[in-house]
Amino acid sequence: MQHSDAQLIPLEAIEHRIHVVRGLKVMLDKDLAELYQVPTKRLNEQVKRNIDRFPLDFMFQLSEEEAAALRSHSATSNTGRGGRRYLPYVFTEHGALMLASVLTSKIAVDVSIQIVRAFVHLRELITSHKELARKLEALEHEYDARFKVIFEVLNQLTGPSEEPDRPPIGFRS
Repeated sequence: MQHSDAQLIPLEAIEHRIHVVRGLKVMLDKDLAELYQVPTKRLNEQVKRNIDRFPLDFMFQLSEEEAAALRSHSATSNTGRGGRRYLPYVFTEHGALMLASVLTSKIAVDVSIQIVRAFVHLRELITSHKELARKLEALEHEYDARFKVIFEVLNQLTGPSEEPDRPPIGFRS
């Protein structure tokens, strides 16, 4: 297997560029362009030339609100003063893969493999967290039942005694 510079991109560096928009895990066009080592303008030109390869579940343009929310969460440039003049496009895992086929460079192929690995890793993390949450909930139910029995025994031991009523001892006025 041949090693390339693209394989040296740490998985975390890609994962930090994955955002959730409209309930989908996506990457910004500028981040993908940087990873694929092409200008964002060229990446978007290639997408427009091959638009039939990018249905809405592969790529979509952000709304003003979504773009503003992403700008506030990351270091994306503001509009004006050298910033973007249009709303960014975002790509799902499938869209990021399709980019490799329209960019047709060796680096695009290598980077797309890394991007897929990052998406898969995130999916595995989410799955493991759900499994962990399920196990914790099962343990809570198991131990709640055990502790309930213990608390019942403690209540019986510390609660009022079941001895017959006796007249109180001591001075009465």
